[in-house]
Amino acid sequence: MAILKIARMGHPVLTRPALQVEDPTAPEIRRLIADMAETMEDASGLGLAAPQVHVGLRLFVWRGGAGNILALINPEIEAVGEEVEEGWEGCLSIPGLRGEVPRAARIRFRGLDVEGRLVEGEAAGLPARVIQHETDHLNGVLYPMRMTDLSRFGFNEELHRAAQAGAAQAERRAEEATA
Repeated sequence: MAILKIARMGHPVLTRPALQVEDPTAPEIRRLIADMAETMEDASGLGLAAPQVHVGLRLFVWRGGAGNILALINPEIEAVGEEVEEGWEGCLSIPGLRGEVPRAARIRFRGLDVEGRLVEGEAAGLPARVIQHETDHLNGVLYPMRMTDLSRFGFNEELHRAAQAGAAQAERRAEEATA
């Protein structure tokens, strides 16, 4: 297995739609998935799509329940219901930044696993967000393109500092209100 180079925002591979995987059980696909899983682990990511490692194919790996790393090949997703949730996202291709992104609260997904077997299910919360984020990569979409309020986009350190300052200010107000 190998640690792969992660493409960063600005590289054209990240804005092109990826191609269908013709043979999910091919040895080179299995090797790619293993290398992507190792790369994701090394980078402490929750998901990693093939275009992020300079491979324009429709597959991604992600950390499923109980910490297992799963692969989804040629995924299809659809929203279940109309509820949308705002949530903070980062991306291994956009290091050091984070933004608040609206996503479907619940999704239905289907695709193939590394054995070529059909995998389908529903997801909500963080798993739904990760699957949508990674599927966006396969369609040439980066999370800032989904943002509706760019004032909620910034460097991790600055956002953390601002959150701490806001919490300290709220604490002072609460103390003043009880005094």
